[in-house]
Amino acid sequence: MAISGEEVARSEMRRIGILRNLLQLRHIREVNVLVALLIMGAIISAFTPYFLTVDNLMGVSRAFSLTAIMSIGMVMVIITGGIDLSVGSAMGLAGLVTALCFDAGYSQSICVAAGICVGLMFGLANGLLITVIGLPPFIATLGTLSIGRGFMYMITHGVPVTPKTPDSFSMLGQGYIGPVPVPVVILLVLTVVFSLIMVRTRFGRHIYATGGNEHAARLSGVKTNRVKLAVYVLSSTISSLAGVIAFSRYLSAEPASGFGSELDVIAAAAIGGASLAGGIGSVTGAVIGAALVGEISNGIVLLNINTYAQQAITGGVILIAVSLDVLRNRLKGGNV
Repeated sequence: MAISGEEVARSEMRRIGILRNLLQLRHIREVNVLVALLIMGAIISAFTPYFLTVDNLMGVSRAFSLTAIMSIGMVMVIITGGIDLSVGSAMGLAGLVTALCFDAGYSQSICVAAGICVGLMFGLANGLLITVIGLPPFIATLGTLSIGRGFMYMITHGVPVTPKTPDSFSMLGQGYIGPVPVPVVILLVLTVVFSLIMVRTRFGRHIYATGGNEHAARLSGVKTNRVKLAVYVLSSTISSLAGVIAFSRYLSAEPASGFGSELDVIAAAAIGGASLAGGIGSVTGAVIGAALVGEISNGIVLLNINTYAQQAITGGVILIAVSLDVLRNRLKGGNV
């Protein structure tokens, strides 16, 4: 049966439309990071047959889940134009306080609540230092990072705290729901919840407005100081939840727990497309960025590469991600 010229034209228009949509996808930062994640996975699996096994993928997911959980709070801070260097200390001190409460004989619910309250206090301290006193976020959170780390060493004297805990508590960090580790399930729930908050709520729009142009946002009625205070409280509280999960996984609160994790968390947000200048970023992108960092770490182990190279590779990826962001902004502004 002959095909009419009109049908050929419609078919050609459909192909052009599909091609145009595919080209538009490349401008979505999350899609670019997801493509990088898939390409990196393909490269690693080409050199080792162990990468794509179910056990390894679930292990990788569990390993990067804590970084991804913390990146959810971090990306909200970065979108407002800030930075939170204290997330590692909030994570470590929350796990330590939870362990000390178990050691003192308190109930599981009180112990977990005490750990979460550590994050609330960190967030309030950071937010008030930035919004009331007017300290730069880098200085304020660097100070609370050092204070939290100092408290940990003062309390433990460098000795891990390993109390007795109920089996139900260890399920939080060690358990599975089907084949999926519980920390990964918690990550997925938090990702969905905060993605909806950022996209569908007034609070989410105010976060973007504060980072995009704080002065204009303030003139339009946005309580920018309240928004900043809220995101710092959320960032530290989410990090303290990660600390409680980490303690549940290892059942030992190490004095150096969380040390240096702020680098991986900031890397996840930056790699996921968040602009350090503020106003741009997403929860989904940060989580995918954390997955990419975790994938690289796993590949280093499977390919027998020197593990000390991980920090160097992570730092290099941060520089590349931020450089691409700067170049993209210049191209949009026509300054290149």
